[in-house]
Amino acid sequence: MAYESLLNVLQERGKLSLSELKKVERVKKTSGSESLPQLLVKLGVCSELDVADAYVQSGEFEKIDAEKYPLEKQLPDNISFRFLKQFHVIGLNNGESIEIAMMDPEDQFVVDALKLATGKEIKAKVGLLSEIDAALDVQYGEGNSQVDKVVKDLDFDDIADEDLEHLKDLASEAPIIKMVNLIMQRAIETRASDIHIEPFEQSLKVRLRVDGVLKAIDAPSVKSTAAVISRIKIMAKLNIAERRLPQDGRIKIQMLGKELDLRVSTIPTMFGESVVIRLLDKENTVLDFTELGFAGKHLDLFLDALSQPHGIILITGPTGSGKSTTMYAALKQLNTSERKIITVEDPVEYQMEGINQIQAKPQIGLTFAAALRSIVRQDPDVIMIGEMRDLETARIAVQSALTGHLVLSTLHTNDAAGGVTRLLDMGLEEYLLTSTVNGILAQRLVRRLCPECKEAYQPPPELIEELHLKRIVPVGNIVFFFKPVGCRHCADMGYRGRQAIIEFLPMTDPIRKLIMSHAEAGLIQKLAIEEGMSTMYENGLIKVVQGITTIEEVLRVTTAES
Repeated sequence: MAYESLLNVLQERGKLSLSELKKVERVKKTSGSESLPQLLVKLGVCSELDVADAYVQSGEFEKIDAEKYPLEKQLPDNISFRFLKQFHVIGLNNGESIEIAMMDPEDQFVVDALKLATGKEIKAKVGLLSEIDAALDVQYGEGNSQVDKVVKDLDFDDIADEDLEHLKDLASEAPIIKMVNLIMQRAIETRASDIHIEPFEQSLKVRLRVDGVLKAIDAPSVKSTAAVISRIKIMAKLNIAERRLPQDGRIKIQMLGKELDLRVSTIPTMFGESVVIRLLDKENTVLDFTELGFAGKHLDLFLDALSQPHGIILITGPTGSGKSTTMYAALKQLNTSERKIITVEDPVEYQMEGINQIQAKPQIGLTFAAALRSIVRQDPDVIMIGEMRDLETARIAVQSALTGHLVLSTLHTNDAAGGVTRLLDMGLEEYLLTSTVNGILAQRLVRRLCPECKEAYQPPPELIEELHLKRIVPVGNIVFFFKPVGCRHCADMGYRGRQAIIEFLPMTDPIRKLIMSHAEAGLIQKLAIEEGMSTMYENGLIKVVQGITTIEEVLRVTTAES
C-alpha cells in the first residue's frame, strides 16, 4: 500500500489516530491531485515537521534543512515554476544525476516527469512544504512575503467604520481568512505563547512572544486592520460592532496537527482595537515538575506540602512567571480517583479531566468569594483558587483549610516571604495565617539555552567572587558558564524553551513566631535562609553552572545577593 511506512511511523509516534486517518482518506477520494501527505498537513492532522520526520524515521529518505537550498535555480528552463509550486519540489543540484527535495518524496509521478524532462536520474529527498515554497520564491524571483501575496489583490479602500455588513463580508473572504491563518501558523511554528496585533496610524504591527521575548513578523497592510481584527473577533464569537469596550473570547482550532485553545482579548486604542491572542497548546504543555525546573530539596519540600491532608499552599510571582503551569502540575499530581478537586479560575486556562473547574464571572456576581462559599458545600478534598485578590477570598480559603481541605492559590509578590506580608496587609489575622499556610513557593521563568549550539566559557575569577559562586560549586572545581550562539534548532535565538527558578518557604515554628510578631518580609526571608532555604538567585546560579541557562537571564529576573 502506498505511504504504508509513513502512516505506520506517524501512528507509532502518536501523531495520527485511526479516526484522523479515515477522515483524510475520505477527503482524498474527492480532493483530486493532492497527495496523502499534503492532505495530512492541509487538514491540520499533522504538521509539516511530523511528516518529514516520519519519512526520515521510516529509513527511506534523507531530510534537507532550509539553509541547504541553493539560491539559484538548478533545474532546466523547460520545467515550469508552476509545476514545481504545485507539487512542492525544488532542485538541489544539476550534475550527472539531479537531487531534488519534495514534500512528498513518494510521489512517483513527479519523479518520473522530471526524469523524462531532464533525461537524468532523479534522487528524491524530503523537505518541509513551507521551506520548499519559500526557497522556490527566492530561486525564481517571487520574493514577496506570503502575507503580501495574500492581500495584493484585495481592495480595502473606502471601508467606513459604520459599514458593518461590508466589514463582515470582507472578514469572511478567503484572503483575510488565509492571512489570519498564516499569522497563527507562524505563531505555532515558532512556539509563541502570545500573538500581539497592534494598530497604529501608519502601520499594523504583528508581534509574537517567544520564550518571553517579543519578536516582530511580517504584517499585513494598515488598510486591512479592520478586516483582520473583525475576522479574529468573528472566530472568537465577539461582537464586531462593539469597538468602544474591551472584550474577551476563546477560539478552538486544529492547525499543524495540534489542537489549540486560543484566548482572545481586545481593547480599544487610538487607531483601532489592539488584540492579544494567548496560545494554549495542550500537547506541548508539560505538567511534570522535573521538566518545569523542580529538583532536589525544592521538589521534595513542595511534594511534601502537597501530601498534607489540609492547609494552604501559595504560589507567588509576577504575571508571566509560570504560576498557572506550576499550579496545574500540582493538580495533576493530586488528581486521583480518591480525591474530589474543584477549582475557581478567571479564566480557565487548561481543561483537566477529572477536575471540576468553575469559570468566575464577576459581571453576574460569580466572584471568587461567591463561588468559594458554594464550593465548600460540594464536599471537595482539594480547592484551587486562581488568585487571592481580596480579604473575603482569603478568609474563606483559610476557613476551608481549617475545616480539612487542601487549598492551592496564587499571589502577586516578588518573593516567598512577601506572600506572608501581603496576606497580613490584606487584613488576614496572623494566627489564622500561621495555622493554615503549609508553604509558599516563589518562582520566575528564565530562558533555556539551546542544547544544540550553546557554547562554554570560563568566567573571570572576579565574576565568580562577585556572584558568590563558591557556595554553589565545591572548592577546587573549575566553573564553566555557557552563552547563546544561535542555530536552526532555535531560530538563531540561542534559547529554546523556558524553565522555572524557584524558592520554597516552609512554615516552620520559628517563622510562625516571626509572623505572630508582624516581622517584616526581610526578617522572615533572612530566617528562612538561615534555616536552609535556597533562594531563587541561588537556584538560578545552580542552573547556570549546569548549563541550563545564562547568568544574564538569572540577573534579569532576580537580584544578586550580597
